[in-house]
Amino acid sequence: MDQTTVPYCGPAPVADELWAAWNLDPVVILALCAAAALVWHRNIARMSGLMGIAVLAVAFVSPLCALSTALFSARVLHHVLIIAVAAPLIVRGLGLTAQAIGAAVLFHLAAVWLWHMPAPYQMALQSNAIYWLMEASLLGTAIWLWSAMMADDRGAASIIAALATLVQMGMLGAILTFANRPLFEVHFLTTDAFGLSPIEDQQLAGLLMWVPAAFPYLGFALWRLCDAVLPRKVA
Repeated sequence: MDQTTVPYCGPAPVADELWAAWNLDPVVILALCAAAALVWHRNIARMSGLMGIAVLAVAFVSPLCALSTALFSARVLHHVLIIAVAAPLIVRGLGLTAQAIGAAVLFHLAAVWLWHMPAPYQMALQSNAIYWLMEASLLGTAIWLWSAMMADDRGAASIIAALATLVQMGMLGAILTFANRPLFEVHFLTTDAFGLSPIEDQQLAGLLMWVPAAFPYLGFALWRLCDAVLPRKVA
């Protein structure tokens, strides 16, 4: 990373100062408050929506934002929270629906793979505009995908979409885990303060994407499968 370039979340913190590294960007805080007000106004599944906004606050306001400047594994955790936790909660909270589930899968997979490749990722840490393009494309395509999956009444398409997403994230996680060298130059000098080498940080990132990130999609697929197979109660 160009040492004159300061990423959006600020310079990589040292471990002793991490818990003071909150992001108090007024634009982000106002956007989160506006989103919470919208969820409250819609009153569809209010608690789910507010939980989704809270997860976004953890990703963008808490010290996790600064930690993601230092550790690629923290960045992957940040992204998993956005696409696999916040997105479905917000979709449920706002009652969003969408069509074209196949296109949603493809666009979301393209966004996930693009922004976890070394060159685009480095560009995102060197430009606030590209950083927000990364975050908006990941969250936006995730909301589209979850909206389409939740709107699928037949269940089969949503199960396939969830499993396809799970598999491709596992593939990306495996590549990161088993790579024989660190791939993200921007983190070569930022991991030591947290007791990790760059390759260990990358392996941890791969494991996060490979295992924990799979649970929301697997859980959704199993829920849809049970809903399709088990008889429904008649009122």
